[in-house]
Amino acid sequence: MEKSDQRKTIAIGSDHAGYAYKSSIIHWLARNGYDVIDAGPDSEASTDYPDHVHPVANAVERGEAYLGIIICGSGNGAAMTANKHQGIRAALCWNTELASLARQHNDANILSIPARFVPEAVAMAMVQTFLETPFEGGRHQKRVDKIRCA
Repeated sequence: MEKSDQRKTIAIGSDHAGYAYKSSIIHWLARNGYDVIDAGPDSEASTDYPDHVHPVANAVERGEAYLGIIICGSGNGAAMTANKHQGIRAALCWNTELASLARQHNDANILSIPARFVPEAVAMAMVQTFLETPFEGGRHQKRVDKIRCA
């Protein structure tokens, strides 16, 4: 996959609490020209978030997706799971300013959304902000380089 194509591919996964938001986000992504890797679930039936978060993190780590979006009730379990992957910098965000700063300063590559604590409109705005905000690099790069445990 060429880099230009890869930048338009987004991996997404949730648990049952995030399923409705995931569905809305997938529709928004498709309408806006993104390709989607949907790691599930495919219903609101109770499910364990790691089963759907690990595939998102794997897709981002392998370069199959440019960025990822994960959603669970609090956003915490999903973020903790994704951040177990060495190549992942998942950011739990609850407003657009945090989503923007996560990209600008931390080069976050996965957005974690707390579905039970943010309205859907805020979640959608965070997704757009996250996808459209570039990493600033510069003084932030040396800090990002220190995150990874080798």
